[in-house]
Amino acid sequence: MTSTPPAGSLDPEIVARLKRSADGLVPAIAQQYDTGEVLMLGWMDDEALHRTLTTGRCTYWSRSRQEYWVKGDTSGHFQWVKSVALDCDADSVLVKVDQVGAACHTGARTCFDEDVLLKDADSGASGPDQ
Repeated sequence: MTSTPPAGSLDPEIVARLKRSADGLVPAIAQQYDTGEVLMLGWMDDEALHRTLTTGRCTYWSRSRQEYWVKGDTSGHFQWVKSVALDCDADSVLVKVDQVGAACHTGARTCFDEDVLLKDADSGASGPDQ
């Protein structure tokens, strides 16, 4: 039987599964829930993930400012959480959101529009072993 975690803390089962970087963080990929568009990558620690799961708004850890930030609090470009999933290794989080406005701090819709390194590649190979 699973006990209820204390108020204000991440579920102990999730805590036990998460594989964090040396600084205690996991990458969190924000994706538009209805189109699949990849919006941005942020970082979460246990508290940021807990806040994201319980408030319905994405909370990240700023590595440069060393503080929590809630997407939209200063920009008005909110991320409303639709679902949250761990990857198979529990070392990253996928947050499907309804993005209001720009996701990128530059004002772009996504952080992945500017520096496209390869686009619509067609190598002619018929599969992964080719």
